[in-house]
Amino acid sequence: MKYIIAIEPADRENPDFGVIIPDLPGSFSQGSDLDDAVRNAQAAAELWLGAAFDAGQSTPKPSNFDDLREAHPEWAGWIWAAVDIDLSRLSGKTERINVTLPQRVLRRLDALAKRSGDTRSGYIARQVMSGEWK
Repeated sequence: MKYIIAIEPADRENPDFGVIIPDLPGSFSQGSDLDDAVRNAQAAAELWLGAAFDAGQSTPKPSNFDDLREAHPEWAGWIWAAVDIDLSRLSGKTERINVTLPQRVLRRLDALAKRSGDTRSGYIARQVMSGEWK
């Protein structure tokens, strides 16, 4: 699952790059350079989502880049990027299962997973953990 991040550029007053993850309220980080800022944002997002899983909460659906940019004109001039979170890694110890599905359903599942940038297992885990499958 890809979450958009907004990175405040460094300047003379603040030499670090500040990062906000708008879809994960209260989640933020920083880094001494852009690579460090993105790495730290990835870690912050994983911590936030891990805590949400532990609390039995659903994961927030990621926003669209254009929607975020329009909703936050105060971030004009900031750098936009995304962190890719593998929800199946965060939801606890993995367990191998055997599932039987019709070929047509499996092809559709694989197409949906590919479109979302997930593996088959990651896509199923994300759907279940997000509360989208009720």
